[in-house]
Amino acid sequence: MVGIIMGSLSDRKIMQEAADVLTELQVPFELEIVSAHRTPDRMFDYAQSARDRGLKVIIAGAGGAAHLPGMVASLTTLPVIGVPILSSNSIDGWDSVLSILQMPGGVPVATVALNGAKNAGILAAQIVGAFDQELAERLLAYKQQLKVKVAEMNAELKK
Repeated sequence: MVGIIMGSLSDRKIMQEAADVLTELQVPFELEIVSAHRTPDRMFDYAQSARDRGLKVIIAGAGGAAHLPGMVASLTTLPVIGVPILSSNSIDGWDSVLSILQMPGGVPVATVALNGAKNAGILAAQIVGAFDQELAERLLAYKQQLKVKVAEMNAELKK
């Protein structure tokens, strides 16, 4: 239902956070390495076949020049969520953030914070959950758990 792609295996640690939250919310996903620069043909095939393979949303993480989310968005009508990743060749992550954030008109990419794959997973679930009542209920329970955690932290703080 959700495609999670990244440009390199080094991005896995960050992108796993999206996979973890989707697992918690019981949203099916696939996890793949698709490099915009090293495997452009694979990227084209992945993006253009995504809808036919049953995907509803694509989460694309990339560092450095970070072309993957935007290029994928240019090849599909599915929503694409970009995750800028602070990589070893990055300029404090700003290159990745701006590469994903500053898309031209007509090629939108929803962009989360630097290394914000967890929020990308939640956003993908919310997009799918807009049309799936059972998932919407799981999301509501997830959000309610966040409130409980804050109350628990506040109680701990007061001790």
